[in-house]
Amino acid sequence: MTDDPRPSWTFLTNHGHVLLAVAADPDVRVEEIAARVGITSRAVLAILRDLEEAGYVTRSRRGRRTHYEVRPHRPFRHPSTAHREVDDLLAIFTR
Repeated sequence: MTDDPRPSWTFLTNHGHVLLAVAADPDVRVEEIAARVGITSRAVLAILRDLEEAGYVTRSRRGRRTHYEVRPHRPFRHPSTAHREVDDLLAIFTR
């Protein structure tokens, strides 16, 4: 057994955690997402780029800040869950 408090696996990927962070706070900073998820800022930026390129997130500038918006009604990417929308996941974890 290791002293590392992090589990060796989780039900949600880092992509899922980043999406949830953006859904909970559209004006969240990359550094804040990194701290919440437990990954580097560089990894967060790569994930945000993936999510944006796949159409799950849009971003815009508001002054000096970046504002993110989760696009509704996007399907899950895995074939076994593609009939469900990401909105279902967001409803579980966001208010």
